[in-house]
Amino acid sequence: MTGQPYWESPVEKQIREAQERGEFDDLPGAGKPLDLSDAGDPDWWVKRFAARENLDLGGALPGALALRKEAAGYPESLADVRTEAQVREIVEDYNTRVLADRLRPAVGNLPPLIARTVDVDEMVEQWRPLRARVEQEQRAARERRLAAQQAANEARTPWWRRVLGG
Repeated sequence: MTGQPYWESPVEKQIREAQERGEFDDLPGAGKPLDLSDAGDPDWWVKRFAARENLDLGGALPGALALRKEAAGYPESLADVRTEAQVREIVEDYNTRVLADRLRPAVGNLPPLIARTVDVDEMVEQWRPLRARVEQEQRAARERRLAAQQAANEARTPWWRRVLGG
């Protein structure tokens, strides 16, 4: 016998040939011990997948926790909203969803999680300076872009001078 099994499946043959070619030699993590620090956690594979793929698992949160997370992002998350009316609409929609979440029945023995509503007028007052800062930054960026375009236009020689050599 040559050391080879009498019968070899096509998959085993491909693996053996790849090993012989050395395709598994320089893989990341080669020669390092396995990370088994979270082996006791039943959701270890989900957490590793989310970390590896940079996934936001906020959409997997229960309703009240997702609402609390959304409220924690206020007013910074509203900085890109252009008008006060839109801010009021967004916050009122949030408050409507909070009230609807409170109407759902509790599940299990634990007390229900409750998200707090947000005061619309207070949020608008916090939004105004943020929006002013965003508009100022956009205006400064626009001015820098225009200045760069003007400098590029002034430095460029007209086509007829390049053709005539003048």
